[in-house]
Amino acid sequence: MRKALITGAGGFLGGWLCAELAERGIEVVALDREWREGCLCPNYVPEQNRITADVEDFPEMLRILREYDLDFVFHLAAQALVQEAAAEPIATFRSNIEGTWNVLEAARLLQRTNAARPLGVIVTSSDKAYGDQTKLPYVESFPLHGRFPYDVSKSCADLIAQSYFASFRLPVCITRCGNLYGGGDFAMSRVVPGTICSVLKNERPVIRSDGTPQRDYVYVKDAAQALILIAERMLSDRNIHGEAFNISVGEPISVLDLVHKILTIMNRKDLEPIVQGTASLEIQAQYLSSEKIQRLLNWHPRLDLDQGLEETAAWYKKFFPRLPEGTQRQPQLTRDEA
Repeated sequence: MRKALITGAGGFLGGWLCAELAERGIEVVALDREWREGCLCPNYVPEQNRITADVEDFPEMLRILREYDLDFVFHLAAQALVQEAAAEPIATFRSNIEGTWNVLEAARLLQRTNAARPLGVIVTSSDKAYGDQTKLPYVESFPLHGRFPYDVSKSCADLIAQSYFASFRLPVCITRCGNLYGGGDFAMSRVVPGTICSVLKNERPVIRSDGTPQRDYVYVKDAAQALILIAERMLSDRNIHGEAFNISVGEPISVLDLVHKILTIMNRKDLEPIVQGTASLEIQAQYLSSEKIQRLLNWHPRLDLDQGLEETAAWYKKFFPRLPEGTQRQPQLTRDEA
């Protein structure tokens, strides 16, 4: 891989993916609709390779893919917050669904004109694409049953990616991650950064749900490394094209236990969380099996949950005085992270 485009490079996972690719000597072209204060991307991508554009703009996406002579596209751009998706479903569908087909269609057109050098694509889906299943953990062969706006947008984007492989043999893979956490996440509605920053402000963390929903949490650096591993294998092994891969640690934990774990790591067990129990539209348990990626690609998470949370807390302790304005409000957990 010489050169790769990351859509959504200004986001949480996008920033760490920029870092991991740059450290491997791969030239990164970074695209986002807006560059927010605090995003990690500018530390690793020169200004001339940072593009302000919207994946909903198909002519612009086609131009970018043609102009930059890419080997690979990591399609991360999406509206990623569940509460915002519920409040603005049409905007979410446009970003997450139309944005995905625009990237894939641009890649297909380039493949048609240069079949000898097809453009590889990874589409980042989510564990939410599975919806509410009666059997756990989720495995890649499960049907996609999203019901709420964010979940449906991910189910649709996932199926569209599968369609582009089945119909046009576009070299594409899909990743479905558990809940990502780590330094650099400024969405304080999410449980990990929200709890850590509450502790740093000497405030009790707030849990909107009753604290019992179980989720799978994946350290963001491990997820970025998994994406690169899949991309590298795609360039040398066509047998994995069209495949979906779960990325998880395989250790589900309730949100209340997670908050208590963070409080223990930060030596602030005196800050007992406020459990509101007011969240609605909850899926009680969502977690993944990563047996497939472990078996086929020999991927394993580098850090367990305790180690990842320790690194994350240390990152925020160092960065907290420079947190962007507006991120220091009392955290409220979303259904995505609760």
